Amino acid sequence: MRFINPFSKRNDRVLPGVVVPLDNAPAHSPSNPTPDVEPEKKSDETSLDRAPTEENGFAASLPEAGHLTIESMRAETEADLAASGVDSAYDRKSKVINRAVQDIGMGRYQWQLFVLCGFGWLADNLWLQGVALTLPQLSMEFGVSESRVRFTTCALFLGLCLGASFWGIASDVIGRRPAFNMTLFITGVFGLAAGGGPNWIGVCALFSSLGLGVGGNLPVDGALFLEFLPFASGNLLTLLSVWWPIGNLISSLLAWAFIPNYTCKSDIPSCHQVGPGIECCRKEDNMGWRYLVLTLGALTFVMFICRFFLFHLYESPKFLLSRGRQDEAVVAVQGIAYKNRSKTWLTTEILNEVGGYPEEVPKQTLTSREIITRYLSKFSLQRIRPLFATKQLGITTGILWFCWATIGMGYPLFNAFLPQYIKRAGGATEQSTSTVYRNYAITSVVGVPGAFLACYTVNLKYVGRKGTMIAGTLVTGVLLFCFTASTDPDIQLLCTCLEAFFQNIMYGVLYAYTPEVFPAPYRGTGTGIASCLNRIAGLCAPLVAIYGSSANPDAPIYAAGGLILAAFVAMCCLPIETRGKQSL
Repeated sequence: MRFINPFSKRNDRVLPGVVVPLDNAPAHSPSNPTPDVEPEKKSDETSLDRAPTEENGFAASLPEAGHLTIESMRAETEADLAASGVDSAYDRKSKVINRAVQDIGMGRYQWQLFVLCGFGWLADNLWLQGVALTLPQLSMEFGVSESRVRFTTCALFLGLCLGASFWGIASDVIGRRPAFNMTLFITGVFGLAAGGGPNWIGVCALFSSLGLGVGGNLPVDGALFLEFLPFASGNLLTLLSVWWPIGNLISSLLAWAFIPNYTCKSDIPSCHQVGPGIECCRKEDNMGWRYLVLTLGALTFVMFICRFFLFHLYESPKFLLSRGRQDEAVVAVQGIAYKNRSKTWLTTEILNEVGGYPEEVPKQTLTSREIITRYLSKFSLQRIRPLFATKQLGITTGILWFCWATIGMGYPLFNAFLPQYIKRAGGATEQSTSTVYRNYAITSVVGVPGAFLACYTVNLKYVGRKGTMIAGTLVTGVLLFCFTASTDPDIQLLCTCLEAFFQNIMYGVLYAYTPEVFPAPYRGTGTGIASCLNRIAGLCAPLVAIYGSSANPDAPIYAAGGLILAAFVAMCCLPIETRGKQSL
């Protein structure tokens, strides 16, 4: 890669040789059906109970031997709009854009975007685990109790919740491109600032501020990646989750390198608790956690530079359509075809033929208020009610939202405070700082292959998404209880390693299964509410850990295990398997 001018306008360039006549553009099938999948029944009463396919959520493509025409494209668009319940010039042209991206196919542009969107997944867990790794050192330096210092994680989750809500709407108002770059920029700035935090309250405030940036990564990057992803490559969403454990691995290895070598002795009190002249834990003697946070901030900044200076992100064609910048939307799609060394049939004339000419259909743009209204409408009763239209679909919706909430609280109850749990492993004798961060690093390394295994097993016959997710969740919950059953540090290390492996399977499949199972017109509503419940439950997790541990130090781990097992029981009742079924 070479450095580019991030402020150059590439959405108005003419790219010769990219556009081919519509008559010469073959109609591609969005995917090849899995050979061992039985044909689905087409009865109307079960159409909402099946996993969303091109037939019950989006218009089916023409046969591979056929060719696109304006008339066939109009018919395809009409079928899509009838299923979604909306009909405007913007919606019609959006469907044409979708079809054009599908026909371009997967290529260089999407693979580069896969890596850069993966940075968002990586940064999310990089900081979630990075903050957890600083808790013992914050407690030592600032004289905060082991229980009270957990409010640090609560501050981070507050920023994550606000960031996810804000950037989800902002990306629809100001565009995907600025939101895509600003999230990592804000995270990097406040991450570097947190390394110089003067006191515990200041550090918490800076962690909360960086959460405003990193919290927007998953909603913005996920939506952006999907908009440029051909239908047939939808399984890459599962692979995108591989970046999550990599973030954990990087944090743990850096913490192991810095904190044990630059930390106070565990038996020295904080300088905030003793008077002058008494040996205490000074800032200059406890720089390990600061070096860790500064390094994480620098890494985040490097990821921002890669996004901003090494890759030209074309603005979302759908956003450009919503702003009346139709010609730029067409050039953006043509630019993707050029980057992929492919061809496209999309032109402004074809877009107007299907969606209507601006002079004939005056309402071609959406105001900021209309964009926000559309976003918020995903959470209205009119959008939620169809998710419970049939018994099977209603059961699926309720179970998935329950799983997202329980796992959203159970995951941080254990993982966000794991360094503290490892430190007191062995009973009365606390583990050394070096041992704590070594064991945490080992746990992170073992957890990474879980995400790769999930990408393989989700497509196995008789296993699929449900089988993989159920098995991963069950083993995760059982191992949490096993962790508390013994005080032997080696046994606890074994439990944490296996737990990290299986929880990455659980989370990776859950991220992929959720958008696949909802009907296409209401997918945004179903997944949006699931994500919201997950973040709210995560915000409550530190409070449960703080007040629950006062009676029994293992109480948060028991609660985490119980919540994960509750999710397992619920998953066993899921009536839909999405393996081998096409979804957008």
